[in-house]
Amino acid sequence: MVGCSLWVTIASACPFCNVVGRPLAQQRDEAAVVAIAESLAAAVAGDDGLLQQPWRIDQVIRGRPDLGGSVVTAHVGASAEGTGVLFGEGIVGEPLRWTAVLADEAVLGYVVAVPAWEAPPAERLPWFARRLEHPDPVIAEDAYTEFGLAPFAAVRAAAAALDAAKLMAWVAEPGIDQRRRGLYGLLLGLVASQTHDAMIRTAAISGLHNAIEMPANDFRSGFDGLMGGVLVAEGVAGLDYLEGLGLAGPAGRPVDQRHLLSALRFAWEFLGDEIPRERISRATARLLAAPAVAADAVIDLARQQAWGDADAVAALWESLGDDDPLVRRAVAGYLTACPLPAASRLLEHIRGRDPERLDAAIEAARLPR
Repeated sequence: MVGCSLWVTIASACPFCNVVGRPLAQQRDEAAVVAIAESLAAAVAGDDGLLQQPWRIDQVIRGRPDLGGSVVTAHVGASAEGTGVLFGEGIVGEPLRWTAVLADEAVLGYVVAVPAWEAPPAERLPWFARRLEHPDPVIAEDAYTEFGLAPFAAVRAAAAALDAAKLMAWVAEPGIDQRRRGLYGLLLGLVASQTHDAMIRTAAISGLHNAIEMPANDFRSGFDGLMGGVLVAEGVAGLDYLEGLGLAGPAGRPVDQRHLLSALRFAWEFLGDEIPRERISRATARLLAAPAVAADAVIDLARQQAWGDADAVAALWESLGDDDPLVRRAVAGYLTACPLPAASRLLEHIRGRDPERLDAAIEAARLPR
């Protein structure tokens, strides 16, 4: 099927979090050596372009006690001064690759106590739920990373461990890290969907609506997470609410349209029991009129096998595709994959007007996106 290479896949982890890096538990449990060390000089860029810094190992927590007192060079995210925890990875008999994280007593205790990386995520997440927005930035970031990487099913199972009042406060706080705000919106939606307390549910949904309607600039990351939280909390009613905002229309901002498309992808992947997939496809199809996301909306409709939109998709060839090869590629992929006879007729109509660009678009649709 030609269009398949264009279809979007959704990772099992939080699609709104943009998590980069490995959690401390993973680094600890996959390391051959874990040690406490002191930085000796400022970090400099190594041959690989990454920051490197010299450290003196004061205490080996696990593995290779003979390394005590050694000086090693470790990769760091930023130049650090003081105590750190070092993770040495590698094969026995070969030099270890070191990574360092600046660590005070709280972080050192955290690294020792953090649940084993191989334990089921649903069992691990309640431990991290109590450490979201921890006063220590290293711990706060690691707890966020754990939630961001966990499968949605595990996050949903851990919802009972979340604090609704804290989540509402974080969602309402404009100054909070916007990446985390998206996760907290999703978590607040989960709390609202599972609570038996009507007051908490009403307050949580109201908090999500208020955060979505809050004025913001064109770069508000995490906005899709707030929308995802609404869809989790309210199901069909949440989709009605989002559609009622008019984000998909001509007055909608491109950045908000991208966030909406992300939330709809999430709903298709994870909320099929709460929201009929036909409704999700209909909402996606409304974004065909939005130039900023039209090509991606076509790809999503193909992935959803929403073949009833063939006419609207084909119309994009002339309305937007004349200036946008990505639109032409998406249209060609959708119509070639569509099993309906109407799609073949639409392709032939396009071929009669624009044969060279259609052939190029079909070929492009065969390539990985």
